[in-house]
Amino acid sequence: MSAGEKVTWTPAAQLTGMKADSVPLALVVFSLADQRYALPLDRVRRAIRVVAFTPLPESPTIVLGIIDLGGVVIPVINLRERFNLRPRAVRLSDHLIIADTGKFTVALLADETMGVIEVQSSSCVPSNGIMPGLGLLDGAVKLADGLILIHDLGRLLSLEEESAIDRGLSAFSEASRSSEPEP
Repeated sequence: MSAGEKVTWTPAAQLTGMKADSVPLALVVFSLADQRYALPLDRVRRAIRVVAFTPLPESPTIVLGIIDLGGVVIPVINLRERFNLRPRAVRLSDHLIIADTGKFTVALLADETMGVIEVQSSSCVPSNGIMPGLGLLDGAVKLADGLILIHDLGRLLSLEEESAIDRGLSAFSEASRSSEPEP
């Protein structure tokens, strides 16, 4: 790709049925329990080393807590719990991927952020082409060194979880305001 060449990125949600017109797809690749996953680059804000997080009372079990990132309170999501993987303690080497679900900005706890890759949309297989009912996945891409599962952030949280996070963040915000000293 030459400097200055214009590239149109395709959201992962458009993978279904794509084969004819192959376009570049930029993905942020991360690992979790020795499996590689990816998120569309246009949904990711940044990746950072894990930081201490504050528990969020009455939050869903997949919410580990919240972090303050530049004055913005962000829920930390336990992807191991969401994907039914073996739990383990948070490590200092873990990463937080700051991404947008459509409703929330979330911090996704991952073992490692591996970088950004570009693949052709024609090399992606939609999730319904793999196996029906893979609700959390948008599809997969097979590379020479293995398979990468493409995650659908729009389906990360259930409506109940979104409501519980909303209530928890509102309660946290209210408690923070009431604990501030009066001017």
